[in-house]
Amino acid sequence: MTQRNKKQFGVWMDSQKATIIGKENTASATFEVLNHIKNSGSDGNSNENAAHNQEIAATQKYFKEIAQMMPNVDEIHVTGTGQIQQQFIKFLAETAQYKNTVASESTSNKMSDEESISFFTNHFNQ
Repeated sequence: MTQRNKKQFGVWMDSQKATIIGKENTASATFEVLNHIKNSGSDGNSNENAAHNQEIAATQKYFKEIAQMMPNVDEIHVTGTGQIQQQFIKFLAETAQYKNTVASESTSNKMSDEESISFFTNHFNQ
């Protein structure tokens, strides 16, 4: 499979929001913003254990929403702040549909949509 025909996606994410970059179709040569996903997070909860469980559930929902935007992905690069990228890559590896996906990660500061498109275009065209 050529680099051009691979389903490649880039995700800039932090614990609150994600920007999904990809090609509308594999024949398209240009990356574009496909969606923005927000993590609803957990509500305030006085019970520490319940709050922790609610946070885990919210993060799993956040990951599922992002993954739904990338059907049959061949290659993904995840970047952003903090450690959420590693957790997302682990989530993909543990999900049957994505277990054969080639995943890579890096750390970066918040980027505008244009900067994200440029970043992922450069990454996948190396």
